[in-house]
Amino acid sequence: MKKKILTFVLITVSVITVLGSGFIFAVYHGYIHINGPASARYPVRGVDVSHYQGEIDWQVLSGQQIRFAYIKATEGSSYTDEQFAVNCKKALETDLDVGAYHFFSFDSPGTTQAEHFINTVKPFKNLMAPVVDVEFYGDKKENPPDPGQVEAQLRDYLEKVEQAFGQTPVIYATQEAWELYIRGKFDAYPLWIRDIWKEPALKSDTEKDREYGWTFWQYTNRGRLEGFSGEEAFVDLNVFSGTWEQWLTFTDRIEK
Repeated sequence: MKKKILTFVLITVSVITVLGSGFIFAVYHGYIHINGPASARYPVRGVDVSHYQGEIDWQVLSGQQIRFAYIKATEGSSYTDEQFAVNCKKALETDLDVGAYHFFSFDSPGTTQAEHFINTVKPFKNLMAPVVDVEFYGDKKENPPDPGQVEAQLRDYLEKVEQAFGQTPVIYATQEAWELYIRGKFDAYPLWIRDIWKEPALKSDTEKDREYGWTFWQYTNRGRLEGFSGEEAFVDLNVFSGTWEQWLTFTDRIEK
C-alpha cells in the first residue's frame, strides 16, 4: 500500500511539474497571457511599435482585430526612431487610428525633448493625442532620479507639446514610474498604464479608497501578431478603457 501511495505521489508531482513548465513556457513565449481582458468589456484594442519590430507589413498587422497603433517617434533630445517615418506613412494607408509617442529621458531637459518631438512629428488629419512614455531604463530603477526634478522637466515637456499640437498629451507609465513620478501630480492628463499581471487598480497614496482612472492599459508586452519580423518577436498589446462610441470622441483629434 505504501509503495502504491508513493508511486501515485511521484506521478502526481511529475504531472504537475510538466504542466507547470508548459504553462511557464506558453506565457514566456506569448501563447498565453496572464491578463486576458474580455473583448466585450474592452472592444477597442491596439498596439504600440518601434524599430524593434523591424519592417512592418501594416496591411497584415492592421487586419488582426486592432483599431489603433502608436508609433515611436523620438527619445530624449536627439534620437529619432529609424522606422518612424516609414511606419507612420504605411500605417496611415490602413484603417487604423494612428498616433506618435516619445520616450522620455531623465537625462535631458524637458523643453529640448519637446522641441525634438515637435520637429519630428508633423501633425496630420485625425492624429491621436501625443503620448510620452515615462519608465525606468538602464540603472534608473536602482538609482531613481529626483521626483521633484522629473516633475519639473516632464511638466515643461507636456506644456510645450500641448501648446504645439493643441491636444492634451497622454502619459504612459509603468507601475513603478507612475507611483514615483505621476500619481497625484499630473491628474489632468489621460493615463496609459502598464500592468502585465492584472487589471490596473491605481490607489491614492494618501486616500486608501481613492482610485485613479486610466485611459489605456498595456496588458502584455508579449503579443504574438503577424506582420513584422524585427529583432523583437513580440509586440505590446493594449486596450482602451471605454466603448466604441467613447473611442470615437476620445481626446482632440486633429481635423486638418
